[in-house]
Amino acid sequence: MTLRRDELFAPLKQVFGFSSFRPLQEEIICDSLAGRDVFAVLPTGGGKSLCFQLPALLRPGLTVVVSPLIALMKDQVDALQAAGVAVTFLNSSLAAGESRPRLRGLHNGEFRLLYVAPERLLLSGFLDDLKRWNVGLFAIDEAHCISEWGHDFRPEYRRLSAVRGLFPAVPMMALTATATERVRDDIVRQLHLKDPARYVASFNRPNLTYRVAAKSGAYEQILSFVRARSKESGIIYVQARKTAENMAARLSADGVKALPYHAGMNPKDRTKSQEAFLHDEARVICATIAFGMGINKPNVRFVIHYDLPKNIEGYYQETGRAGRDGLPAECLLLFSPGDRVKQIRFIEEKPDPQEREIARAQLEQMIHYAEISTCRREFLLGYFGEKFQSPQLRSSRREEAPTSKSETDQSLLTSAATEAVNCNGCDNCLAPRATWDGTLAAQKFLSCVYRIREKSRFGVGIQHVVEVLCGAETEKVRKFGHHTLSTYDIGSEHTRAEWGAIGRELVRLGLLYQNPEKFNIVELTDAGRTALKSRRKITLTKAVAPTGPDKHRAGEIACDEVLFEKLRALRKQLADERAVPPYIIFSDVSLRQMARFYPANEKDFSRVSGVGERKLREFGDLFLREIAAHVQANPRQIFADDFPPGALPSAPIARRSRLTDTVRETLHFFRQGKTVPEIARIRGVKDTTIYSHLEEAMLAGEVIDVNTLISTNAQHEIAVAFRKYGFGNLTGAVESFGGKYGYGECRIVRAALQR
Repeated sequence: MTLRRDELFAPLKQVFGFSSFRPLQEEIICDSLAGRDVFAVLPTGGGKSLCFQLPALLRPGLTVVVSPLIALMKDQVDALQAAGVAVTFLNSSLAAGESRPRLRGLHNGEFRLLYVAPERLLLSGFLDDLKRWNVGLFAIDEAHCISEWGHDFRPEYRRLSAVRGLFPAVPMMALTATATERVRDDIVRQLHLKDPARYVASFNRPNLTYRVAAKSGAYEQILSFVRARSKESGIIYVQARKTAENMAARLSADGVKALPYHAGMNPKDRTKSQEAFLHDEARVICATIAFGMGINKPNVRFVIHYDLPKNIEGYYQETGRAGRDGLPAECLLLFSPGDRVKQIRFIEEKPDPQEREIARAQLEQMIHYAEISTCRREFLLGYFGEKFQSPQLRSSRREEAPTSKSETDQSLLTSAATEAVNCNGCDNCLAPRATWDGTLAAQKFLSCVYRIREKSRFGVGIQHVVEVLCGAETEKVRKFGHHTLSTYDIGSEHTRAEWGAIGRELVRLGLLYQNPEKFNIVELTDAGRTALKSRRKITLTKAVAPTGPDKHRAGEIACDEVLFEKLRALRKQLADERAVPPYIIFSDVSLRQMARFYPANEKDFSRVSGVGERKLREFGDLFLREIAAHVQANPRQIFADDFPPGALPSAPIARRSRLTDTVRETLHFFRQGKTVPEIARIRGVKDTTIYSHLEEAMLAGEVIDVNTLISTNAQHEIAVAFRKYGFGNLTGAVESFGGKYGYGECRIVRAALQR
């Protein structure tokens, strides 16, 4: 079916409360409505669900959404029901008595969307039911679960390949947030998508700040970090279940409401922890990787990794659970070189040799990320095949055709060959680390690699080179005769961990090549041979420091924070009454817009992001009353970023260091409590002259309460006019009001803003 653009935008605003689409959403929706198979990779928080939810309201029949997690289903169904959409879900959490009315509704065509787990979908009786329910689309969410090359492979997803054979005429949509090129190709192949429209949005999450800190007194680091964000929610990822429990207990004892979450917990307790977090009753969740996929809590403001993740894909997806609402969020990784040893022990327990090699290669990528001195955002995007671009050039893209490039070949370890960038959103770009003259250390390492190859005619990994440099008496060193090399035991000035970091940085500098297809052995590159012969200076970067991260909140929506807290309290009350998470009522973005623009009527309130027709009817009066009560008792705030760059001076502008006698006389009467018209009559001048005197006094630094001259509503309207016309265009601002406000009032507001 083909629709006009206005036919898409009407339900977008009426049901979902949005006035525009996010990147690629409109194109994906149009292709889906045209009956085409679609494969889409959109980042967490990029609006994947809208791509099948909105078409479900426009196309005939039932949209079936396959989702791997019960929590995800309930979350999205609650949100859709709050917006007035006919939707339901079927999964193992429902008792027979709960399932029957839902099945009856499906038989009667009462629902537009059905969320279902893959195991339920593939039951023979259920498939027969689907044939009678007029299915218009199958949407496969978290589609990376179908690929063995993905980081979260689920065997039950493999069976979804049968759906195409049973419903050959029904279009399919596959969506995921995390997939390398190899995983993308595997998803398309496994689901038998027919000539799909393929979309890959930018993997960049500009609202996230990425930081790595050396692990040093890890618990105290975490406690300090969390306490500094006293009103914010966050997730702390740990490797072991016991660590999750201990961390939650210690934080709670120190006054931070925290709960554990891991697969070993009783299901009832696990659900209780999750619900408490979603409902803002627990501020922090201490979890293993069992927590998070599909959790739609948009206002997670930080994600901390206490332990080193196993791979980049997992790390990217876990950090992606922060800032889903688009507001600023922070991602902190605590790193110690010893984390590598811990992870290697787990890898060695894998029975399959190929699995071990893949896991080692993925771990090395993760360590490279933790140690790099260049832009972390550039590294993450590069891993997924995307080149980082400056903000004005960065965009989403449509993927024209699949490629066959191996994901293990996407290491991007020759960062020296790329142009330096600054994302202004990671620790390395915000506060570059110190460097040191590593020429001697680099010469020793490169020479050792050369000597080992010369003697044995084969290469070895970084750790074996380190063992030779440190004089280790291991079986491998003795077996290959590497204890006889001239480079044996010449590296006592550095620890093994330091030598490992030096070796990995030489790889990143392009002086060594780490071959992922040959067990990660390191070999000299041409640049490395040249450096070894010429003995040119080689600058290396100092390791990450244990200091905590600086606060970086670029992109925050400035607002009246007192009003924002009042609106949060009202939202929580309404959510508790309805037994839903607070963000189902309104997101933080919506509340911040309310606390910035002070909507005074339904028309203004409907312009707030996330306010659709149903929510306007249900909640509009309550929030408008709260806002009106606040404005009555408090002056409206005006925000500097309402104005163009350079329009708002950072300090008072004193045009005269001393006031004239005529200005002093006006100021004298004003401080007696007389109004502007009264002072004008006493002095025999126009009102505008008195306003000019007061303006001059303000700019000279005199304290004048503007609220006694002009109402807070008028101040806000005049400020908005200056935002549009600029401070230098007083006439333009005045004329825009058509006589409502004159030059005098506008001069006073301009002076207040400048001061």
